[in-house]
Amino acid sequence: MKQLPNILTISRVLLIPVIVLLFFFSGKAAIFTCGVLFIVAAVTDYFDGYLARSYKSFSSFGRFLDPIADKLLVAAVLLMLAFSQALPLLGIIPALVILCREIIVSGLREYLAELQVGMPVTRLAKWKTGVQMTAIPTLIFGQMCPFLAHAGAALLWIAAGLTVMTGWDYLKAGVRYMDTEPEHRLREAKSGRKTKPSAKTPKKKTLKKK
Repeated sequence: MKQLPNILTISRVLLIPVIVLLFFFSGKAAIFTCGVLFIVAAVTDYFDGYLARSYKSFSSFGRFLDPIADKLLVAAVLLMLAFSQALPLLGIIPALVILCREIIVSGLREYLAELQVGMPVTRLAKWKTGVQMTAIPTLIFGQMCPFLAHAGAALLWIAAGLTVMTGWDYLKAGVRYMDTEPEHRLREAKSGRKTKPSAKTPKKKTLKKK
């Protein structure tokens, strides 16, 4: 059971090429299967974290792969929605906002990891993920129903708005570690509070006895 969270994360990655491949097939069966597989992948994102917390089976592999799997899934499907013209023209803007935010936050996490600083997921970020994971399958099924296409586009705009808000919060939290010298960044990260860089004290001159 301890390996189940990692198995779910790996399965999410393996579902990505299958979902992408289904975009190249026409017909309602392919669209429906694509949407269902995305929902299954999104559900594994919830359960791998839930099981890891329940059984306290955290691992370095899981912490590394889980956020990458989410970003790959979202980025791949948004690009395929744009490619298949299932994404409205104005829907490309929120899709770009979401993708750019993920790149910025990933870079910020990598930078802060060098300082041994974690970036906990906020409640607003969880709402963003929930709206985002609802908008994408709605857009997929929207290829069969115009109403769902409009609803999915609206949800994607809401997700983009939440994306900007959470991205700004993360950026503000991380920028304060960039304003100090490297040795003070690490000291600040460990102490959990901001410290001012101290000036170098001149060495005391000692008089040699003759």
